[in-house]
Amino acid sequence: MRRSVSNLSRCLTILALGSFAAAGCRGSLKLAPSDAGTVLARHTLDAPDPGQPGRYEVLTLYYGSGTDKNRAEYRDSVTLTTETVDGSKLVSLGSAARERNEYWGFTPKEMPINGRVWYPDGEGRFPLVLVVHGNHDMRDFSDPGYDYLGELLASRGFILASVDMNFINGGIRGENDARGWLLLKHLQAWRGFHEGEDGPFAGKVDMSNIGIMGHSRGGEAVGHAAAFNRLERYPDDASLTFDFGFDIKAVVAIAPVDGQYLPTGRRVPVENVSYLVFHGSHDGDVSSFAGLRQYNRVTFDDGQDHFKAALYMYRANHGQWNTVWGSHDNGPRSGRILDLRALIEPEAQRRFAEVYVSAFLEATLKGDERWLPIFRDHRVIGDWLPPTMYVTRFHDSSFRPLATFEEDIDVTSGTEAGVRLQGDSLSTWKEEGLSLRSGSSAPQDNQAVRLAWNNRIAGADSARHGPPATFTVSLPDDLAGRWGLDEASSLQLLLMASDRMPGPRRPPEADSSRAGDERPGREEPGAGEEEEDEEEEDEEEAKPPVDVSVELEDAAGVTARVPLSTYGPIRRPLETRVLRRSDLEESRFANLWELVLQSYTIALSDFTDVAPGLDLGRLSVVRLVFDRVHAGEVVLDDIGFSRLGPGFWADREGGR
Repeated sequence: MRRSVSNLSRCLTILALGSFAAAGCRGSLKLAPSDAGTVLARHTLDAPDPGQPGRYEVLTLYYGSGTDKNRAEYRDSVTLTTETVDGSKLVSLGSAARERNEYWGFTPKEMPINGRVWYPDGEGRFPLVLVVHGNHDMRDFSDPGYDYLGELLASRGFILASVDMNFINGGIRGENDARGWLLLKHLQAWRGFHEGEDGPFAGKVDMSNIGIMGHSRGGEAVGHAAAFNRLERYPDDASLTFDFGFDIKAVVAIAPVDGQYLPTGRRVPVENVSYLVFHGSHDGDVSSFAGLRQYNRVTFDDGQDHFKAALYMYRANHGQWNTVWGSHDNGPRSGRILDLRALIEPEAQRRFAEVYVSAFLEATLKGDERWLPIFRDHRVIGDWLPPTMYVTRFHDSSFRPLATFEEDIDVTSGTEAGVRLQGDSLSTWKEEGLSLRSGSSAPQDNQAVRLAWNNRIAGADSARHGPPATFTVSLPDDLAGRWGLDEASSLQLLLMASDRMPGPRRPPEADSSRAGDERPGREEPGAGEEEEDEEEEDEEEAKPPVDVSVELEDAAGVTARVPLSTYGPIRRPLETRVLRRSDLEESRFANLWELVLQSYTIALSDFTDVAPGLDLGRLSVVRLVFDRVHAGEVVLDDIGFSRLGPGFWADREGGR
């Protein structure tokens, strides 16, 4: 029976409908006004719900040492007995070694390979997925907490093993490399299960289609596992050799940390696997979306089809992805520190995980593309999702960038050779490194461009506007032809609005003395600043919705323009308050929101529908035209083209 996700508390129901009154809510609970009622009302995907159980009956078993001192299931109930492994080169227990070794009954030289398995009752070879928990009280065992995913995925024809790493939980630090390595040692055991002559998995495991999932520290560890899988030696001690080479096709990171293990002092690259990461806005443990950094490091260069997706769920926390951990991200007394009233209900949070994890694994391990549109745009499955807000980010291996803003300090140059960038009538045009909500000490490891505009003329009648500000990306003459741009291609970009409302422009006549200054898009220092604060104050309660137009132009000057809002909501930051005390919240975090840019994908055929004479093979310009609201500010990143196949479109009317 599908668990209900509709029994949200009365207080949060009021807030989900956009009311700030929140009658009956204690204290200063603040949430962003929800647009879920309109954004999620649309459902265009013609496919069954991947969060519903499949056709298989589900069987369960345990594998492990058979001698576990504290875990009866891994002592008395194992169906498959495994050998221990020596992890002493990857884990240091420090001063706690004696106490921990006495409690567990073994040292890091004899780490067990324990796991609980959910698997389909049927013939055939089934894709294998391992999931690993993160750090938690080592006596409050974490591995049973993914039972909801085990039941669902096994019913849909996957084998899911939740692996036991509780013995490296607790006060250990810098152990995430061990978590990744242990995942690969589990895969070695599974190779033996599959290749054995008897046993429940003999000949039944599809070792050519493997997925790995991790939560919290485990979410960082799956990236390490994907990297170690390709290496010959352990980066921190080359005397430890690796011999893995598994067919890992899919990696899922749930609310991951990042950078707790830095081999050779660098963050771990993730290459040539499809990657899914998701995070909750009200995470009281990993309070910034650190997984964006790992997402940014995922690269594709093997010529195969891969994609990566990042999903941000408003009002989700850290622990409710695991049924053992629950809502208390800071331990049993979390209610004294964390404002738990903001949280979405646990069943709803896990419902989101069921839908997206199942769809991701169906696409990557079984090649079923029916659910691919949900990673591009969450709105296409509106009535499958809990009523809250989401941000989705997406790239596939066909993406070719025009401008990522990573390559140099020249704001007029793009990423592809010959691409030029030009701003006109912008009050702000600058490239900058993005930060997580914790501030500059927590960078996203990503550069973007910040663009602000106000089309009103200062000192004039309020109805007087100048021509709309623009940001233009000019293509080399032969690029569209070389890249084969046509109606099967798509324009992609990342964008998010800010809360800033810049002041009006300087009147054109005031600039007559500055004819020699050719810096594009720049105003005289201070232009509009006198009125900016006043305008921000006046419009603080009623800022207009942000929207921009996207325009293409070909070499003959034919243009076509579409509103960006057609392809997804353009939100300002979603206010997030995790702590009960506002003063502590504001001192701990640089921002009360996370800067998570939304992906927008526009089929080039949408532009030719508007202007049939537009020659896609001779495109010369991609332009943002700030003509839909008089003022605003956006952060823009990763403008380019991709060749998304038909499977990525939920409908063919522009994929809208």
